[in-house]
Amino acid sequence: MIKNVNLLYLFKFFFLVFIVSCTEISNAQRKDIVISEYLSSNSDMMKVKMGTAWLGRIMNFKFGDYTVLRKSRMRPGVTVQKSNILGTKSESKTNYKFSFTLTNKMVDSAFVDALYSKNIDRIHSFELFHIFYLGSDEVLKDSTNFIANISLSSNINDKWSLSLQINSGTKTEFKHGGTLTNGDRVIWIEPVSSNRFGKDKRWFPALGYEFTENKKAICAVQYFGGGSFGLNKNRIWIDSNLNEEMKLILAASMVAIMQLKLSEMSEDE
Repeated sequence: MIKNVNLLYLFKFFFLVFIVSCTEISNAQRKDIVISEYLSSNSDMMKVKMGTAWLGRIMNFKFGDYTVLRKSRMRPGVTVQKSNILGTKSESKTNYKFSFTLTNKMVDSAFVDALYSKNIDRIHSFELFHIFYLGSDEVLKDSTNFIANISLSSNINDKWSLSLQINSGTKTEFKHGGTLTNGDRVIWIEPVSSNRFGKDKRWFPALGYEFTENKKAICAVQYFGGGSFGLNKNRIWIDSNLNEEMKLILAASMVAIMQLKLSEMSEDE
């Protein structure tokens, strides 16, 4: 009887793996994020090599003519948690910083200093008796704020600020997006996926962001490739009509976002 149960369990497991694999294959034509037609026609897709993340440094990203230098810095995150006496309410705050230098083929460098902060407010059910609880578990607010300051070695007076905010929870307004600005120009950052028009039916679609200025997409980053093995399928697109300085600013911004997402995924493990 035990052997039959084990065989039935194995059959169900491999059947599920088979179904997932078939779903992945059937949706292979839409495995990257969907970007605008203009950006698709005016850019080359660059695959990102993740490199190695040494202790105290960010990932050694490489794509196209861009490389993160090894002198990057990743400071350990600090998390502070507190709750009420009964444990029915809790709050956690996490902060960390990182910095890096990105170079290109023009021997120009982008210097990036980034700050990440995350606040989570929760309510928890209270066990009054055995298997009898009062209230429910609920996330009231989950707020992520990410800021990165960017400047170039070729033009130290042209300073850019990247701001990305993600809010969710039952007691807060949902928000997901950001901006990149130098005070004169504003570039909008919006989330996109491989299921942008409902054409990717995978359980886990590819995820990323598209940057637009004056309603025209100028770059995009894919930080998750979707499917069961999407962590090492990062992609970059940059409008080829832009000057090299602007391309470097955008590339540095997207590296900062990729590192942010890697850090968030490691927190969830």
